[in-house]
Amino acid sequence: MTTRTYRHPLPFGAAPQADGTTRFRLWAPSHPVVMLAVEGQARVPMTALADGWHEAVAACAAGARYRYVLADGTALPDPASRAQDGGPHDASIVCDAGAFRWRHTAWRGRPWHETVLYELHAGALGGYAGVAAQLPRLAALGVTAIELMPIATFGGTRNWGYDGVLPFAPSAAYGSPDALKSLIDDAHGLGLMVFLDVVYNHFGPDGNAMGRLAAPFFDASRRTPWGDAIDFSQPAVREFFIENALYWLFEYRFDGLRLDAVHAIGDTSFLVELARRVRAQTALREPDRHIHLVLENEDNRASLLAHDFTAQWNDDAHNAIHVLLTGEHDGYYRDFAKAPTARLACCLADGFAFQGEQVARLGRRRGEPSAWLPTTAFVMFLQNHDQVGNRAHGERLTALCDAQALRAAVALLLLSPQIPLLFMGEEWGCTQPFLYFTDYHDALADAVREGRRTEFAHQRAFADPAARAAIPDPNDVGTFTRSCPTPSDANQPAHAAWLAWYRTLLATRRAMLVPRLPGARALGAEVISAGAVRARWRMNDGAALTLYVNLHRQSAGCTAMPAGTTLCSTPDDAAKRLAAGELAPASCVAWLEAPP
Repeated sequence: MTTRTYRHPLPFGAAPQADGTTRFRLWAPSHPVVMLAVEGQARVPMTALADGWHEAVAACAAGARYRYVLADGTALPDPASRAQDGGPHDASIVCDAGAFRWRHTAWRGRPWHETVLYELHAGALGGYAGVAAQLPRLAALGVTAIELMPIATFGGTRNWGYDGVLPFAPSAAYGSPDALKSLIDDAHGLGLMVFLDVVYNHFGPDGNAMGRLAAPFFDASRRTPWGDAIDFSQPAVREFFIENALYWLFEYRFDGLRLDAVHAIGDTSFLVELARRVRAQTALREPDRHIHLVLENEDNRASLLAHDFTAQWNDDAHNAIHVLLTGEHDGYYRDFAKAPTARLACCLADGFAFQGEQVARLGRRRGEPSAWLPTTAFVMFLQNHDQVGNRAHGERLTALCDAQALRAAVALLLLSPQIPLLFMGEEWGCTQPFLYFTDYHDALADAVREGRRTEFAHQRAFADPAARAAIPDPNDVGTFTRSCPTPSDANQPAHAAWLAWYRTLLATRRAMLVPRLPGARALGAEVISAGAVRARWRMNDGAALTLYVNLHRQSAGCTAMPAGTTLCSTPDDAAKRLAAGELAPASCVAWLEAPP
C-alpha cells in the first residue's frame, strides 16, 4: 500500500524548518513586546513586525514545548497551537505536520447525495480510538459519514466541545493528533466520510488566550449568547478562521465541516469568503475531491446555499416533527404549536417552514424563500446533540413519545429526499440521556451550574425551584458518564427491532433513492388531517416518490395509493389500509411510481 503525508502550512503558529529550527509567528497587536519561551531554553525576544505581528526563530524541533510571555510575565499558549501538552493552560507543542503516513491516499470522498450523517461525541465513545472501533459497525449499518462534535482544545477534560479556545489543537482528552488522523484514515478505508463541527462564533470561558493577546480580535459593541462577539472586519481575524477551515480539510483530510450557529457571526461576507477560499483551494490542490460545507443557521438564509455552501441543518423540520410526536410547546417549539402539520408539509415541499414570516417569539421576520433549492440542501434529523442535550434531563425520543409513532417518523427521515442525520445511539433505540456536561471548577463551575438551571426557569415544568435543583450538575463527572452510550447495547434483544428497522430503511434508501436524488424536486405536500401529511417528489429518472405519514393516534381518510413499488409500510398493514383509503394512526407508507 502506498502511503503519503499531507500538510497545510499556516502563516502563523509554530512551523519547523528544514535546518532544524522552528519559526514562530503570532498576532498580538495589544502588546509591543512578546517573548518566546521554549522549555529548556532561554527566552527569546520576538521581533515586532507590521500590523501587530511578532516573529522569532528558535533552535528547536518537533516535540518542543513552548509558550508566549507578555511583558507582565503572563505565559500563554499559542492561539494557533497544533497540539497541547494537556489543556489550554499548559504548554503548546511544536508539531511536524507531515509526519503521519496516510494509507488510503486514493480516497476522494463521496458525492453529497450519498450522505447519511451520524453525529457523535468523541469523548462519549472513548476518544479517537474508541470512535475508530465503532467504524465497521456504522459502515455495516448504512451510515456514509460520521460527524464529530467540536474537538478543539477546551478547559478541563469533559465538554460538548462548543467551549473550545484553541481551534487548531485537537483535544488531548480524546487522544493525540495522530490518533485523530488514524481515525479519519480508517474511516476512509471503510468508505466513510468524516465531518467536523467547527465553532467560529465565540471562544469558551476557560483558557481563552486570544483576549489577552489581541483585543481587536473581539467587537466590544456586540455580544453573543456565549460571550464577546468576534470582529470579522479584521483581516487577521478572517484569515485565522479561514486557515482553520483549510487546515482541517487538507491536513487532517476531513471531508466536510459543519459551521456552528453562523447566525451569531453576523458578517455573512466572512462566510462567503471562507466558502469561496475552500472551493478555490480544492480546485487548485485536489480538484477531484468531494468537500462539503454545511451550515447551522437559525436565520434560514437560503441565499447562502446558492453557490459554495452545500446544505443547512433543517431545524424547522425537526421542530415540527417533535411537536407532533411529543405535544411539547415550550421555548422555540412555540413557533410550531399552532400548525405543526402545516409546518411539516411546508418543510417537505420547500425545505424551510419559515421563509420570511414574522415570528412572535423573536419579534422579527425569519428566513428566506427556499423552495428553489434542491432537496439535498437540507439536513433533516429527529435528534441531535442540541435537541436532546439542551433538554434539562437530556431525554431521547424513546422516552418522550409513542414507539410506533417514532418508528413512522424514522421512516419519514430516512426515506425523504433530504439528507438524514442520526444521533449516536438512536439506531438501536438508546434510552440513556445525553446531558449537558463540562469540567469547570470554582466560580466558573458555580456560574455554569446556576446558569443552566436558570435557563429552564421560564418553562412550566421548572417553575418550582426544587425542580430546577434536580437538573443535573454539568460539572459532576456522573453527568458525563450517564451521557456515554454503550454500543454493545445494540446487540441486546430489547434493541434488536430498532436496529433492524434502521438497517432496513437505510438499505432501501441506498438502493432505491440515492441513485435518483441528484436533480430531484418536490411536487408538493399537503395536510391530510392533524398530524398527517402527503408529500411527493419527482426523481431524476422521472419516477415519483410518494410518502404518507401520520404521527397522530387517529386514522385519517385519504386517496387510495396508486400502483408502484412499496418502499416502506409501518405498521405492516399500513399499505393495505392506505389502498383502501385509510391512513393508519402512527404510520408511514412510501412507494415509488415508475416514470410515466
